Amino acid sequence: MIGATLELIFMGNIKVGAAIPPDVVTGGVLGTAFAIISGKGPAIALAIAVPVSILAEMVISGLFVLRAMLNKKFEKYAADGDYKSIQRLHILSGLLRPLLMGLVIFMTLQLGATAMKGFLDMIPKWVQSGLQIAGNMLPALGFALLMNLMFNKKVAPYFFLGFMLAAYLKLPVIAIGGLGVIIALIVTQVTPKETIDDDDDFEQEMPATETKPALKLGKKDIRNVFLRSLVLEANFNFETWQNTGFAFAIIPILKKLYTTKTTMAAALKRHLTFFNTSPYGSTLILGITTAMEEQNSVDADFDEESINSVKLGLMGPLAGVFDSLFWGTFKVIAAGVGTSLAIKGNLMGPVLFILIFNVPHLLLRYNLTFIGYNAGTKFLQNLAKNNVMDRLTKGASILGLMVVGAMPATLIAINTPIAFGSAKSAITLQSVLDQIVPSIIPLGLTFLVYFFVKKNVKTTYLLLGLLALGFIGSMIHVFA
Repeated sequence: MIGATLELIFMGNIKVGAAIPPDVVTGGVLGTAFAIISGKGPAIALAIAVPVSILAEMVISGLFVLRAMLNKKFEKYAADGDYKSIQRLHILSGLLRPLLMGLVIFMTLQLGATAMKGFLDMIPKWVQSGLQIAGNMLPALGFALLMNLMFNKKVAPYFFLGFMLAAYLKLPVIAIGGLGVIIALIVTQVTPKETIDDDDDFEQEMPATETKPALKLGKKDIRNVFLRSLVLEANFNFETWQNTGFAFAIIPILKKLYTTKTTMAAALKRHLTFFNTSPYGSTLILGITTAMEEQNSVDADFDEESINSVKLGLMGPLAGVFDSLFWGTFKVIAAGVGTSLAIKGNLMGPVLFILIFNVPHLLLRYNLTFIGYNAGTKFLQNLAKNNVMDRLTKGASILGLMVVGAMPATLIAINTPIAFGSAKSAITLQSVLDQIVPSIIPLGLTFLVYFFVKKNVKTTYLLLGLLALGFIGSMIHVFA
């Protein structure tokens, strides 16, 4: 239940580019642990998780800056054709973050559990009540951040459709997600092309047959690229970003294709240039690059520079599509289903959360590696010709926004106790609002936060602002 509460608050905090959100893992673990130790519940978890997450974010940002100092080492190893040292340093650098955060959590729990319990016992009930209301408000930040990723005039009606289905018809998030899938399929369906009668025209439409090199790579090699892509961001830094992760993933291919120190060094240098895209779509680029490296290894006239050109050209478009698809669709659905169960204490909540997100993620990531390798750049040309990527992005936005629209009505428990008239015949403001638009306070709060997000107000300030609003609103009996 505590985990679900924290997930609702931070679900919109996603790492896109250099935007590093509060580290919800460290804050969530410590907040939940101390809440259980003290027996104080989600309100106390929130009070601890927010500041700890912000502090951990600062530590991680510092780590990303310091990692850039390792780039000279990577360049030296590449010049020497020393792929073993590149692999070793990539993994060692990747271990720094979990070891650092693990040490922080361990030491805090060992040294501070008793002291923290004593301190929490001293907190009066009115403070805990204020924190509880503030915690109920904070999911609006997560929803606003998700809207900032997906919301635009073309798909905005689907957000309000999701809200109305939840607010007026009281449909659960799972049902709204199902309707979203059906609507997305209807809206983005393709009209079949007319049959081409003219043989000449038909031949012109067919892609030219490519001359394939003698294959040196097998399924095991491509599978190895997929497995290694799972640590793409192990050495993420603010200078060259995911470059060492890309090189790490493709090193087994380079070892098989290039047997001399000179050719290996040239290949390593190629793949230690700047690289950054969505990890979920990265394997498509890795697969295409693998096919191009294989061609390069057997064709003396192959243009080596085209390999990096293709990588650089695909980074941006694929990042936009796959970030929207996974952060804005699968994660939203997974969180909606998972939190709605977990917040009631149902163990299937976290289980379904993990499965709904990761089963499609891993299956798609695995298959994209082979699709990229087998089809090469032809695959992307065909997608562009049929507008598949555009339709996929639009469908994902429709589905994601319908689920996000349902969340303020189902997952933000905020109302107002303000009443008018005498004690016997008092009319509450909340009852009047419910007759007009049910859950209008959660909806209005979400759009208020969204307004400030669009104004580029820092997430940390919005987090603290919502905490203050909830706490003060509780004290003066405006919110309950």
